[in-house]
Order: sequence, then C-alpha cells, then structure tokens
Amino acid sequence: MHPHAVSYQASRAPAQFTSRVDFDAGLVGRLGKNGPRYTSYPTADRFTDGFGYRDYLHAVASVRTRGAARPLSLYLHIPFCNTVCYYCACNKIVTKNREKAATYLGYLKREIAMQGALFAGINEVEQLHFGGGTPTYLLDEQMDELMTHLRRNFSFAPDAVGEYSIEVDPRTVSAGRVHKLRQQGFNRISLGVQDFDPEVQKAVNRVQPEPETRAIIAAARAAGFRSVSIDLIYGLPKQSLATMAATLEKVIDANPDRIALYHYAHLPHLFKPQRRILDADMPASEEKLAMLALCIERLTGAGYVYIGMDHFAKPGDDLAVAQRQGRLHRNFQGYSTHADSDLVSCGVSAISAVGATYSQNAKTLDAYYEALDNNELPIVRGVALGLDDLLRRAIIGKLMCQFELSIPAIEQAFPIVFADYFATELAALRKLEADGLVTVDGQWLSVTMRGRLLIRNVCMVFDRYLAMPAPARHPAGPASIPRYSRTL
Repeated sequence: MHPHAVSYQASRAPAQFTSRVDFDAGLVGRLGKNGPRYTSYPTADRFTDGFGYRDYLHAVASVRTRGAARPLSLYLHIPFCNTVCYYCACNKIVTKNREKAATYLGYLKREIAMQGALFAGINEVEQLHFGGGTPTYLLDEQMDELMTHLRRNFSFAPDAVGEYSIEVDPRTVSAGRVHKLRQQGFNRISLGVQDFDPEVQKAVNRVQPEPETRAIIAAARAAGFRSVSIDLIYGLPKQSLATMAATLEKVIDANPDRIALYHYAHLPHLFKPQRRILDADMPASEEKLAMLALCIERLTGAGYVYIGMDHFAKPGDDLAVAQRQGRLHRNFQGYSTHADSDLVSCGVSAISAVGATYSQNAKTLDAYYEALDNNELPIVRGVALGLDDLLRRAIIGKLMCQFELSIPAIEQAFPIVFADYFATELAALRKLEADGLVTVDGQWLSVTMRGRLLIRNVCMVFDRYLAMPAPARHPAGPASIPRYSRTL
C-alpha cells in the first residue's frame, strides 16, 4: 500500500469510549512538561521557507493523479477583532477600521478563486471552518458575499452530510445574526466563553455577561444548528476552584453539545497581549491541577464523553460518534469528524495539509497581499513529508484520536518491523507503562484511562524532531524559553 494514502483497519473493534477519566494529580504534576499539541506532525515549528508556492502546486498535482477524489476540508482565517483578549495567542488584527476587513475580503476572494481552480473537478467540500480572530467581525452582507463566492468556486456536500462551522464571539452577534448564519449555510457554531466569572473576565479584558451568552445559545438551538460548542479555559488570572465550580455549573446548565477545555498557556515572551496579565493574579500550579480535576469530574458526571486532549462531547454528538466508529481525525482546528480529507486553508497565516505536505500562508497582511498581487498563492513556508514522517504521523494520529494502535496494522501499511524500527521508543514507553499510562504487547499499544490526560506525553515518544533544534526564523532567544505549552 502506498504510504501517502495510508488506510488500515485493526483486527478488533474500536476501544469503548467512556466518560470515566482516571485523574491522578500527583502523576500529572510529575509528568507534565512542555510539548506539542499535535494538530500536525511534523509540527508547525518544523516548517521551513525552503517549501513554497511551487512545492504546493506539485502537491496538488499529486493529489489529482492519485485516483479517486477525496472530499475536501476548507478553512478560512478571518483575523480581525474589535478588542484584544489578553490571553489570546491567535494571529489577529485588533482594529475598528472596517475598511481593512473590506480590503482583506477582496484578497481572500482572489485566493479562494485560485484554490478553487487548482481543485476543479475534485473540489467537493464536506467540512468548512471559519476561524479567527473573530469571523463575525464581517458584516452580514460581507458574509453573504463570501459564502456566495465559496459556492461559486467549490462544490459543497448537502447540509445533512457536511460539517460547516464558525467560531463566534457572543459579544459580536445578536439572535438575528445567529439565524442569518444558519441561513448562510453554517450548521455548527462554537462560542468563546472562557469563564463566566466577572472578575476573571475583567482580568483578561473580555467582559461577557452570562445572559448574553445564554441568549446566543438559545438562538443557535432555535435556528437549527446541529451542534453548539463552548470554549473554556482553566488557569486564567483571578480563577480559583470556587469560581471554576460556579462557571461549570452554568455551562452544564446551558447544555452545549461539545465543550473544549483549554489550559491557559502563559507565554508573554511570545504573545504581547499576555504581558498585560499580572503574575500576581495567576493561580498556583496546584490550584490549576485541582481546577482540571474538578472540570473532569463535573463534565463527565453530567454525561459528557471525554474525547481526548481537551475535548468533551455528548454521547450522541458527531464527534463522539466518529470516535466510537474509528473515524476521528485531528487537524489544525482540533478534533474533526472527517478523517480522509485534504485541508485547503485560505487567509493570512492559514495552514493547508494537501497530500504529503503542509504549507503556511504569509503571517502579515502586506506579505499576503503582495503575493496575491503577483498572482501567486501566499505560501511562505511548509514541509514535504518523508516516509518516516508519514509513519510517525499515522502513529501519533491514532494515539491522539483512538488511544490505541494496532502494531500489525502499522507493519502492514509501512515497510517496517515495529519492534526493530522503534526499539528506542519502546524502551521509553516501558517507563510510561511503569507509571500506568500505557500497555504494550506484540499486537497493541494502548493508552490507559490514566494516560489519556497525558496523551501528548505518549505521542512525544514518537516525535523524532524534539531532539533537534527548530529551524531558525527569528533571532535566537535564550535557550530556556519554551516553544510549547505545558502538556497539562
């Protein structure tokens, strides 16, 4: 089987997924360390400027010649925000000058048309995601125009088949706007909440009254959105066990279909807005672990299934169903229900995954606009995956999504003897096995319930790049500055 299109089936049914999570605070505290989130492998910090526009064209050409077309996943980055949230690490542009968005929209449409032409005839989209920034920074009329342009350049699967999602700041929309988003074709909505406590909201410059958020959730239900998701963050300034308990009670009562629970990564050396957060307001490490334990206890107790990493979903939600059926996938937007898709991303800093490559657009508006003015896609860096990359990506993807790996299936898909090829990794796994995180035999590598919270640690065992210096893109800083967030 060609390794660029790896597909394999294990010889036993997918693992039984449960709401139960085995939380061991001492173990988590001891083993927690900085590490990648594995929305890709190799991770984005391994991309180089040696990969450019013409390399991407070769990747698309290889997709066109591989035979049967696969559905596409499409991502659009809308970088604009009205205000800055101090915790934010996204690539965004804070401005009230809407002319900037109008200019950006014109260039974005040009990029969409170029991508649509490249994928002509194999361009059916089954997954669409608008991220930001704040996608609803765009006015209704602008969104209408953009969605019409997308449908002109890509074919979209029916609403019942496709997953079409948008990230929404509840402060920027009305109930009427939510209904309009549904009419425009979105069927899944993700609401940034982070925390309901007023003091926490003030500390991160995101004041968002609970009734306002609840009204948007109710509007999404009334509009017929298939799934409503809420984002939460633990470890924010002014948070405590008591405030987190109160927020969880309100979230559970709001009854979203999915909950993303992120650990706040305080990296002020990388993200300037975080410098406005006072160190004195930050909760201690022990309290953050207690918050995590409380979140897991309350959410699973309310019937949510722990999907993995930082995601919870109701048992009947598409995400939980995909995991039970072995179809779960992980990409730059997190967990996804559409595994066998090429990801085409448009917009400043957006990352595509086409064939055996990753490619990233320019991060600044000026560079993004300049490339498109030259009639080129604004790709400035990326990576072409070798056989070892594809092998390790397959392993990490299975562990992240299914918590288990069939060793014979990997040996069938790749020309290796697992025990020989990964002798060093198996020795490292024995240490994790002694801590109760995994079990390993000749047939299966399985992550235990205790190990699921530390799945990033398990996957790091297979990451050969961690021992290598990252490609230089900026003047080197102190060696002690971390490039990744804590695994927990």
